[in-house]
Amino acid sequence: MKSYNTEHIKNVVLVGHSGSGKTSLAECMLFEAGAINRRGTVADNNTVSDYNELEHERSNSIFSSLMHVEWKDAKINIIDTPGMDDFIGEVYAAFKVADTGILVLNAANGVEVGTEMIWEYADHLKKPMLIVANHLDHEKTDFENTIDQAKERFGRKVTVVQYPFNQGLEFNSIIDVLTMTMYVFGSDGGKPEKKPIPESEMEKANRLHNDLIETIAENDEGLMEKFFDKGTLEESDMQKGLLISIRNHELFPVFCTSAKHNMGSGRLMGFIDYCCPSAADLNPEKTTTGLDIPCNPNNPTVAFIFKTVSESHLGDMSYIKVCSGKISTGMDLVNTSNNTTERLSQLFILQGKKRENVNEVVAGDICATVKLKKTHTNNTLAAKGQDVEMSKIIFPESKVQAAVEVHNKGDEEKMGLALHHIAEEDPTIIIDHNQELKQTIVNAQGELHLAVVKWKIEHLYNIKLDWVKPRIPYRETIQKSVRSDYRHKKQSGGAGQFAEVHMIVEPYYEGMPDPKDVTVRGREEFELKWGGKLVFYNCIVGGSIDTRFLPSILKGVNEKMTNGPLTGSYVRDVRVSVFDGKMHAVDSNDMAF
Repeated sequence: MKSYNTEHIKNVVLVGHSGSGKTSLAECMLFEAGAINRRGTVADNNTVSDYNELEHERSNSIFSSLMHVEWKDAKINIIDTPGMDDFIGEVYAAFKVADTGILVLNAANGVEVGTEMIWEYADHLKKPMLIVANHLDHEKTDFENTIDQAKERFGRKVTVVQYPFNQGLEFNSIIDVLTMTMYVFGSDGGKPEKKPIPESEMEKANRLHNDLIETIAENDEGLMEKFFDKGTLEESDMQKGLLISIRNHELFPVFCTSAKHNMGSGRLMGFIDYCCPSAADLNPEKTTTGLDIPCNPNNPTVAFIFKTVSESHLGDMSYIKVCSGKISTGMDLVNTSNNTTERLSQLFILQGKKRENVNEVVAGDICATVKLKKTHTNNTLAAKGQDVEMSKIIFPESKVQAAVEVHNKGDEEKMGLALHHIAEEDPTIIIDHNQELKQTIVNAQGELHLAVVKWKIEHLYNIKLDWVKPRIPYRETIQKSVRSDYRHKKQSGGAGQFAEVHMIVEPYYEGMPDPKDVTVRGREEFELKWGGKLVFYNCIVGGSIDTRFLPSILKGVNEKMTNGPLTGSYVRDVRVSVFDGKMHAVDSNDMAF
């Protein structure tokens, strides 16, 4: 592959509901660009993007995958993402490094459940977005209804650039209101024939063309003046205006495709090359301290790890977005997240599972490396002396949880290591080795997410397990006030142990007055990490117990509150008043009390 400058590298992420056709569209883009010589299908398990055995079993994308094409003057990196909510973490990570999002809609179903969550995240990031209406060859397709729904949910910035001339089973023609041309495809798709727009469509096409020009002009004062002077815009002005509008999140252009028949992907890639921003065109990425990191290959090196995958025979593969400067094989970089040094022994560009070695990767580009020792997702690698850490991916909170129950008790330690590796690959998997419940709890995004974790453990680590319900984390408390005393005496030759403590133990509530039947000399209040409070009073009079032993008594109380008498659960909301006791000049010590 030839070298590309930063401004000619475009990173796009395909997002959308499961079944909208993202993987098939990626396959069309690769085929049209000449990156592959035959289009695969999801049904045949031979697409570039879905190469994992589990994806083949389920006929769905489960993991994001990275591909690339060369299209005219641009290198376009394509990240295909899963459409099911359970794997939303893959989408969040891909959005972090993409310059433009492409929302793929199934025009036969309209805007489907879950799509809004993806859009809200893109909107939060102010990510440039394109919309692709796919499945226009389906008998139930309804382009107008799909666009109406998109405008209702995503706002009036949704703007038609293309619309189908003959949607449905006979679909083969797209009217492009940017170029004012009709593109007619053969039965095998591919490169279309350019034809004049039919007279019957001219009124609609002109109206949409003018709407597009007005929207573009609204986002640039200079273009607005030209539009008022001439009533239209020249092609170079249109390109400039589209780039500005898309970059500023002020225009969401709509395109038409039939990924099944390879129709429309070439024009989509042409638009990405022509009008979509590179990382250099966008606002600089931020560090955790708010510092701007411009995407400039001449600046010091800063790179971000957005994904980690465990590959058999290779170890961990780290996916990297170069935010600034350049990286090259043999380079030493500092992991500013943990202050360790890593060497980039190899660099790859990826085509699904296929790897191609490269020597150098510039700012704005995406690549992968292997065998980083202490670097994981969300870590930053930087040139020595660059004390910066890029802002992190904020992954969604877990929605479901389950406890692990292994079939063979001897596999428990092995299971812990397996879960650790899985959580490193997928930060939306949170592992809690819960000491209170004496269970290992796996927190995930959904039942399917848990099923994937189980599949990995059973197939990759050869451990059999079941998911069970986590035990209920009960709490205990005392119901009435009691007085208690205890003498500890131990003699085994030499110095012994002696301590005697008298205390009042009672329920505690907020605003509770101090105890009245003892003399209060000191009060400490503690927020318990499992909820509730412990209030501890020093009510010793006459020096019956030296105050230096009170911390040991408090420590003993705290230990007992971790293991209640009823169920062994944590105890909360208790007040303890130590009011009397005895000690021995020789045998009393902290251990005894």
